[in-house]
Amino acid sequence: MIKRKEKLSTKQFDQVNMILEGTKIVGDFITNSPFKINGEVVGNIISQSKIEIGKTGTVSGNINCSEADIEGVIEGTIEVNGLLILRESSKVMGDILTNKLHIEEGAVFIGECKMAGNVSQQKPAAKLTQSEKEIQD
Repeated sequence: MIKRKEKLSTKQFDQVNMILEGTKIVGDFITNSPFKINGEVVGNIISQSKIEIGKTGTVSGNINCSEADIEGVIEGTIEVNGLLILRESSKVMGDILTNKLHIEEGAVFIGECKMAGNVSQQKPAAKLTQSEKEIQD
């Protein structure tokens, strides 16, 4: 007897949030789903999923996420639990703490880089804000 596969419901992680070119966001934000930035963010980003910064994307603030793919400009610290990719058009001015790192020829990186097995375990104990506590729960 052949069983039909049940259609899986769409999870929130299958959907990608996006900031389009020409849009500027000022302030910190937290997301659990993938996020692509082609506009400008002035603030910190926390995600339990992947963050992509497109060629026209800029971030002035810190990024903390599970994976990151960078083509644009970041001024701030980047903490990635998995793979961080710096594409040839990327410019990163700030420190990096990641598990895995791939830098393409032509990428610009000014700062220090620390490689760790699990970024969240390597960070020094710091007082978490209420929003950071909520995302960890």
